[in-house]
Amino acid sequence: MAEPLNVCLSGALGAVGRELVAPIVAADDLVLQSAVARREAGRDIGEALGGERIGVAISDDIEGALDLRPDVLIDYTHPAVVRGHIALALARRVPVVIGTTGLFDDDFDEIDAEARAAGVGVATGNFSLTAALLQHLARIAARHVASFEVIEHNPATKPDVPSGTARELAEVLSRERISPPQGARVELIGPVEARGAAVAGVPVHAVRLPGTSPSVEVVFGAPGERLTIRCDELGDSSIFVMGTLLAARRVQSFTGIVRGLDSLLFDG
Repeated sequence: MAEPLNVCLSGALGAVGRELVAPIVAADDLVLQSAVARREAGRDIGEALGGERIGVAISDDIEGALDLRPDVLIDYTHPAVVRGHIALALARRVPVVIGTTGLFDDDFDEIDAEARAAGVGVATGNFSLTAALLQHLARIAARHVASFEVIEHNPATKPDVPSGTARELAEVLSRERISPPQGARVELIGPVEARGAAVAGVPVHAVRLPGTSPSVEVVFGAPGERLTIRCDELGDSSIFVMGTLLAARRVQSFTGIVRGLDSLLFDG
């Protein structure tokens, strides 16, 4: 039997990080080696989450945690710090699972190059099952219907626009198109921003409002018909656990970056 994978969990007290602690501890093939957070350093992570001691003290030192050479870093932190965390991990040849949003294509290109130079893998994306299914099914649709737009909703407090899920969806679908979008080009009257931001040639609309749960949808249009595929998150951060832990296990087997849980679940 293979040795369990040692996990460094960064953002361990965040909405998703806290949901990952118990499943990692319970898994036969995973070990929670370190839990990194900005607060409650020195306190047992189990107690900090309102449960029993599990023997892992919270650390606020990501470099020290990575110096222990974990088998994988799982990062659910903040767009302002995640890029630095990834660089620290790859410098130590530690594979990474990125659950944090807010990175762009240029970031992913750089991360891919760094990961390949280090000879390790990086998995990134929205790790919920329904988000993976949305992307997988939308890829199939984009091969047949060339005109589509992406709309995403998030709370007013979400800083990155569009969301990482919507951006990645637009980029993936633009590569699946085998013909140009249908419809005549028209000269717009009014602010062009009303048509959304162009991401890989796909209009993407980001709605930010109080009282809003995260959702992303892609709308396909053809003469006389329309198809909408939509995914809604309903406030339960545990939806990301299965996909994140799958990525932590699979990231050991490839080099470079893989974007999207659908890429790990489906062949194409």
